[in-house]
Amino acid sequence: MNITHLTELLQAVRTGKINIETALTRLKHLPFEDVAYAHIDHHRHLRHGMPEVIYCEGKTLEQVVGITKRMLKAGSNVLATRANEQVYKALKKIDRRAVYHGASRAITIQHAKSRATRGTVLVLTAGTSDIPVAEEAAVTAEMLGSAVLTLYDVGVAGIHRVLSKRDMLDAARVIVVVAGMDGALPSVVGGLVDKPVIAVPTSVGYGAGFQGLAPLLTMLNSCVAGIAVMNIDNGFGAGVLAHRINLLGEK
Repeated sequence: MNITHLTELLQAVRTGKINIETALTRLKHLPFEDVAYAHIDHHRHLRHGMPEVIYCEGKTLEQVVGITKRMLKAGSNVLATRANEQVYKALKKIDRRAVYHGASRAITIQHAKSRATRGTVLVLTAGTSDIPVAEEAAVTAEMLGSAVLTLYDVGVAGIHRVLSKRDMLDAARVIVVVAGMDGALPSVVGGLVDKPVIAVPTSVGYGAGFQGLAPLLTMLNSCVAGIAVMNIDNGFGAGVLAHRINLLGEK
C-alpha cells in the first residue's frame, strides 16, 4: 500500500464508506518494505502487539544499521538482540536514545516508554551463569511494557534460597525460570505456584549437558503440569510469551 492508497483509505473512513475496524484490518495486511537484504514488517505491531525485532547475529553492521534507520523512520521502537558494542556504537550515532544492555547483549531505542502493567513478570535463574539469558527475557518483557522483577541464583543446589522468596513467587502474574545444568528449577517452582511458568534451558553446564540439551529434556519431561518450555538460550522468546500472558491479566 503506497501513500495514495493510504490516503484513499483515510478518506473512506472520513466519508463513512468503511468503519474504523475495517480500516485497521486492512492496515494489518499492509505489505512490507523491501530493502533487498530484508523485508521489514512495519505493521507487525498491529498484528502482534509488538514491532519487528532485529536479531543481529549473522547480519552485517550495515544491514543492522539500515533496518534500524527504516524502523525509526516509520516511528517504531527498536529492540536489537544478540548485539555487540560495535553495533551499539553504530546505532547510538543514529539515535542518542539507544541503550545497550550489556548482560543480555540487547539494544533498545524507545520513543516513549509505555505505562507498565499492574501485573508483574518475575524472571529468576538457577545460577549466576544463567543471567545473560534471563536478562534477555527481562529486557524484552520490559521493552514491551511489562513490569519486571528479577531474582537470580536460587537454584536447587540450595533449595532454601527460592523457598525463602515465596512472597515474590506468589505476587508475580507470570514466572520465567532460567536454568542450565540439570534444569530442575522450573519443576520446583511450578510445584509451588498457581500461575504460568515459562522454562528456559540454557547451554550452561559441563559436557553431559550437551550445550543445553539435558536441561531442555528435563523441562520437557517435567512432572508438573502446565509448564511452557522455550528453546535453548531463548530468553527473547520467553520475554515475549511472558508479556503476552501478562497482558491477558490486565484485561
